[in-house]
Amino acid sequence: MIRCALIKLYLQTYFMLRNNKLIKKLLLFSLLLMIPLIARTEKPLESAIELRLEGQQETLETQREIDQLSNQTLDMVQEYQQVIVQQGDLKVYNDQLEKLVFKQREKLDSFKRQLQNAKEAQRTIVPMMLRMVKVLSRFIQLDTPFLEKERSMRIVALKEMLDDPAISAAEKYRRILEAYQIEADYGRTLESYTGDIEVNGEKRAVDFLRVGRLALLYLTLDGSECGFWNKKEKKWQPLSDNYNKSIAHAIRIARKEAPPDLIIIPLLIPESFSMLENKGGQK
Repeated sequence: MIRCALIKLYLQTYFMLRNNKLIKKLLLFSLLLMIPLIARTEKPLESAIELRLEGQQETLETQREIDQLSNQTLDMVQEYQQVIVQQGDLKVYNDQLEKLVFKQREKLDSFKRQLQNAKEAQRTIVPMMLRMVKVLSRFIQLDTPFLEKERSMRIVALKEMLDDPAISAAEKYRRILEAYQIEADYGRTLESYTGDIEVNGEKRAVDFLRVGRLALLYLTLDGSECGFWNKKEKKWQPLSDNYNKSIAHAIRIARKEAPPDLIIIPLLIPESFSMLENKGGQK
């Protein structure tokens, strides 16, 4: 490229000096002398230019690598910052979890203590419930014989319940107390119901009248005969016909067929009260 440019320059100068033959000869002579020199210097110059270009290319590549590394560094910094933020959040979360775990352990320990106490209580409450049902059954047997079927079926149900593992001890205890409450309520209520009794070997359909636990009386369906349960002798005993109307009136009150009113019924006075009255009379 350099050689061509110099030759072009010499030729342009040569044609410009067409009238000066001497100068033209000198230009041609110098051109002939310069051609070998230009040939010798052209290659090193081109090599230098190529080296320069290669250096610039390497510089560009190096800059691209630097830019790439810089972008990677920025990405790593951002990722590091995100990790720091996540680490802080995780620490707060872990602290909260530790508090929850601590509370759950406390509750678990409390449940274990309650379970142990429940097991100990169950070892004592089960025999107690068995005794309660046994006492209630014996009490019904010795009590005035009203609603015998209903009350005996209640005792059978309680005994079956005690043998049922699917029912909790608390529920068993609740039902036993409920049965006791029902029996206690009998002592302060007035009730009438229909049933059969056997008097002097004869079975009769009658209307019963229960006045708390003070008296248990009956009146035949035709209203012609009445009687009461003699607790001392454990049998039904007839009453005078004079009580038929008063007992019939009391039955209507018990069934809410008549408004509440005073009733006249015979009561069996215990021997202890009779003895006290006799002693009082003697004085």
